[in-house]
Amino acid sequence: MWFTPQRRRGMEILDQPGVDPALRLRSLADVSRSNMLFGGRAAVVAEVMRVLPCLGARATLLDVGSGLGDIPAAARVAALRHGIRMDVLGVDMAPELLSASRTRGVEGVCADAFRLPFADSSVDVVTCSQLLHHFPEAEARILIQELHRVARERVIVADLRRNWIAAAGFWLASFPLGFHPTTRHDGTLSVLRGFTAGELSALVREAVGVTPVVRRRVGWRVSAVWST
Repeated sequence: MWFTPQRRRGMEILDQPGVDPALRLRSLADVSRSNMLFGGRAAVVAEVMRVLPCLGARATLLDVGSGLGDIPAAARVAALRHGIRMDVLGVDMAPELLSASRTRGVEGVCADAFRLPFADSSVDVVTCSQLLHHFPEAEARILIQELHRVARERVIVADLRRNWIAAAGFWLASFPLGFHPTTRHDGTLSVLRGFTAGELSALVREAVGVTPVVRRRVGWRVSAVWST
């Protein structure tokens, strides 16, 4: 369709080596606000709520590429409202982000998402939000396989839906919201590196042989969820 461009390649500023940790923290604070305002947080929490009936009174959640830990922290709060104590853990490659996420009560592990330091089926729920689009399809499939390996009950992948309107909307909204220029650049490129619902579903099928439940969500988001 005209409003859905070809998936972009390119490299986001924060993905480049040698990024100033202060810049990373500043930009990820913008991303956290964007998650709250534009549906990124809600997309993951809604799927976590769906899996709660399958869990016991105490459960575990691993968030891969957790950034500042805003999404797993929100999931923990939502689970507690339903009487489930959820221990949450984040994985990220940037030590400064892991330190910041601890202020939200999210313990972190500095690790490679392609080689998670966890045993097979060792975590009840594994989430991965807005990380998959950073990789070409071949690497994205490897990441999905690793998420699937670690999860005991459910995998929840949420990302951006690629669309010209969404990209332009983020770019325009970044000015009144006071986002850093790095956030403006990376966020707009992120949208153009995102997935259609069909593409995300196909990636999961190709990676782990499972057809996920895919939902288009507000804020030009998309989620793919499957049981392990």
